[in-house]
Amino acid sequence: LSSTLFKMGFKPAKSDTSLLIIITPHSTLLLLIYVDDIIVTGSSASEVTALISKLNSMFSLKDLGPLHYFLGIEVSSSNDGGLFLSQAKHIRDLLHRAKMDDSKPLPTPMVLGLKLTFDASTAMSDPSFYRSIVGGTVYYNHKA
Repeated sequence: LSSTLFKMGFKPAKSDTSLLIIITPHSTLLLLIYVDDIIVTGSSASEVTALISKLNSMFSLKDLGPLHYFLGIEVSSSNDGGLFLSQAKHIRDLLHRAKMDDSKPLPTPMVLGLKLTFDASTAMSDPSFYRSIVGGTVYYNHKA
């Protein structure tokens, strides 16, 4: 797929090679490719539709309709045609998995003034669960 898009004039973004961009005198088209999922958008609805039709003639595509959720990010449209991105559902799901749905927000979950020592605690009963919860926070990007 990528070689076909490169032949069409798409170039990878400097910040992320999964994002392919083509800028023409009439519009800008963007394609985000993640494994077997593709998001297509651009400044011209007719050119987006034409691109999807062209790709559909070369590959077997399935249109899943308007974008609502992608890689842990909720996507909703604003009234002015823009997009609003949110990771709230991802965080709620993570808190639910950790049975922390009713937790109150704190600047740090660590007890203040705690003195840590090497042998002060017992081993975790399920370290893989702990690692999965911590790993899930990797995708959360909070800007206060």
